[in-house]
Amino acid sequence: MKFILRFLGFLFAAGTILFVVGIAGVSGLLWHFSKDLPDYSQLQDYEPPVMTRVHAGDGSLVAEYARERRLYVPIQAVPKLVITAYLAAEDKNFYEHGGLDFMGIARAGVNLVQNLGSGRRPQGASTITQQVAKNFLLTNEVSYTRKIKEALLALKIERTYSKDKILELYLNEIYLGLGAYGIAAASLVYFDKAVNELTIPEVAYLAALPKAPNNYHPFRFRERALERRNWVLDRMAEAGFIKAAEAEAAKRTGLGIVQKASAQHLTFAAEYFAEEVRRELYERYGEKKLYEGGLSVRTTLDPKMQVQARKALIDGLVKYDEAHGWRGATTQIDISGDWGVKLAEVKALNDVAPWRMAVVLEVSDQSARVGLQPGRDPTGYLGKDRDIGILPLDGVKWARVSGKTPTKVGQVLNPGDVVYVEPSEKTNGQFRLRQVPEVSGALVAQDPWTGRVLAMVGGFSYDQSQFNRATQALRQPGSSFKPIVYAAALDNGYTPSSLVLDAPIELDQGAGQGVWKPENYENSFHGPSTLRFGIEHSRNVMTVRLAQDVGMPLIAEYSKRFGVYDSLPPYLSFSLGAGETSLLRMVTAYAMFDNGGRRVKPTLVDRIQDRYGHTVYRHDERECIGCSGKKWENQPEPSLIDRREQVIDPMTAYQITSMMEGVTIRGTAGGVGFQRDVGKPVAGKTGTTNDYKDAWFIGFTTDLVVGVYFGFDKPRSLGRGETGGKLAAPVVKEFMKAALAGKPGAPFRVPPGIKLIRVDAKTGMRAGPDTPKAILEAFKPGTAPPDSYSVVGAGDSFDNGGAPPRAWGQGVSPESGRAVRSGTGGLY
Repeated sequence: MKFILRFLGFLFAAGTILFVVGIAGVSGLLWHFSKDLPDYSQLQDYEPPVMTRVHAGDGSLVAEYARERRLYVPIQAVPKLVITAYLAAEDKNFYEHGGLDFMGIARAGVNLVQNLGSGRRPQGASTITQQVAKNFLLTNEVSYTRKIKEALLALKIERTYSKDKILELYLNEIYLGLGAYGIAAASLVYFDKAVNELTIPEVAYLAALPKAPNNYHPFRFRERALERRNWVLDRMAEAGFIKAAEAEAAKRTGLGIVQKASAQHLTFAAEYFAEEVRRELYERYGEKKLYEGGLSVRTTLDPKMQVQARKALIDGLVKYDEAHGWRGATTQIDISGDWGVKLAEVKALNDVAPWRMAVVLEVSDQSARVGLQPGRDPTGYLGKDRDIGILPLDGVKWARVSGKTPTKVGQVLNPGDVVYVEPSEKTNGQFRLRQVPEVSGALVAQDPWTGRVLAMVGGFSYDQSQFNRATQALRQPGSSFKPIVYAAALDNGYTPSSLVLDAPIELDQGAGQGVWKPENYENSFHGPSTLRFGIEHSRNVMTVRLAQDVGMPLIAEYSKRFGVYDSLPPYLSFSLGAGETSLLRMVTAYAMFDNGGRRVKPTLVDRIQDRYGHTVYRHDERECIGCSGKKWENQPEPSLIDRREQVIDPMTAYQITSMMEGVTIRGTAGGVGFQRDVGKPVAGKTGTTNDYKDAWFIGFTTDLVVGVYFGFDKPRSLGRGETGGKLAAPVVKEFMKAALAGKPGAPFRVPPGIKLIRVDAKTGMRAGPDTPKAILEAFKPGTAPPDSYSVVGAGDSFDNGGAPPRAWGQGVSPESGRAVRSGTGGLY
């Protein structure tokens, strides 16, 4: 008995020693691993990278920018259905345990013993809290050291944070495949829905993804994905989160993945616009804020106008390009065997729909059989279908070769030619031959009262060239700059009826530059003519004389006021638009004519909010008096105070507008048909540079300014006769026709003080009852039409019953002759 008691005492003592040693060992191990644990308190202020989203004016999504595609949602905004799905799939005892699931650990231990020597990865038993510790504070290393640290951190996190806070961190951090981090981004990526719109099978699929999203890819491993989703549905039913009948009904559905465009710029063919916004955000806030800051950007883009603008410009570029003939196939391929595989390897522009790339398979006199480039499924695999179309002779007749219209398709195409085609609107299965234009161009549409850019197209195809010709291309505006010169004159004593001599002039440029002889477009002269005539018919020589009299320093100052140039050289040639500027700058300058002379700043962004919804930028800087009232107490209605600078006199702005309205009625854009087709008052000005290298037109109504530019990226002639009135103005007209359809028209607002007086359109003198061509002209207070026919600077005035001297009509007055001989270029 004594031996037994002694033996039991020995066992007790040994057990006590082992227990103490064990406790000491465990404590030592815990101390060892705890001393290097990351600081888990950082989770309290954790701000994960959140993507920046760019929206159009109507709230539609335009673009997203992110390194990790994530939208952060607080736990209060997460539907219960979503929460229960993840609990069922990942940690059904989440709200009961203290950070570690000991039953799960036991199961994982048994599984580990069973799989010893098999080489299989150990089964995990991580709770959601442990996953938070791993995802936020540790690495993905597979080791016992990491698991111990993970467990220790989980215990500490559970003591520090609430269950809801831990779950919020988890649901916003997890990677769910296809570039989506967190449930909100995944909901958009997979189903194009907000989280509160998800159905039971959709929620179950998202809950199936955290373990290995690539293994359950919805397209590559569809069956595996369905199996895993159904497993989650069963776990949800077992836990009582959904009814068994609901689970069975959900199992019978497909995955229902929405195949969205992979491009960042999601809608409206707004790639150039979106990229311009991205550049602005980058310059304003930097790279980290742009891609991780979760900015919400409301832009000025009008989606409907953007589509109309793109169509108008593309149609104009294609029309010009096709008028100059066929340049040949894009490339050639061998059509023996499976031509679809070879054609799929040819890079096609992906933003020129409905154009399709095709290869010519057979050619006859009257038609050609073409094979259309096969598409790829969402996994990237080439489709097996091979679609065939017919290209009739009528669809290639525009493709003149050596200036001759083809009479046979074979004169244009050969088997193996890779070309672009467009589906026929009349006959299904037939196509029309297309080619990518060499010529480039841009279009900008702007609200003249605010400077908001409503639409912007920077070229034919963003996929072809990311260079934005609306903002980055610096080109000579040509005669579209002339209104700035005339505005300076009208602000300094001239009237629209003032006469300037339209006759040859020679100017000694000095410093060995030789003599400059400015010429009019058609190389003809009209003698003394009104300022209105000079604008309407874009008279170069008149503009040079006017600039010489007003002075180039003043014109340079006006060009800076209007934002066209920062520093214009004081040379007379620059009065004809010889300096380089951008289309956006020119459109903004015309907006100031349109709005009565108020300064506007062009903007593509209305408002920017940070990730918390705080507004950090707003374009509208007007002060609102009375807008802060919390309730109605019979106070005066709110009013907006506009403190923007007055760039020019409102009366001058109206005079220039009235003169430019004449451009679209009887001037260089008179044959385009603005009044007939747009059905509203339109003012504007054409611009064509030397050798026809650039063609411009900027036009406006009371509430819309539109500018279009045509030209080659490497400047060369567009061709003789290819003017702004022929190329750019029709594009503006077609855009305005579509954009303003159904909207009421209104005449340009006449500011207080302006007097409208009937004058003779030729002489500028007051019109009599029998004057054949009388127009209403705008005059400021203190000015009026001349009572006698006089030419500024001639030194003489004549009263000849309103008829100009015969010699002047021929441009050969004694004064003008002296000017030509002396090279002084005086104003007449």
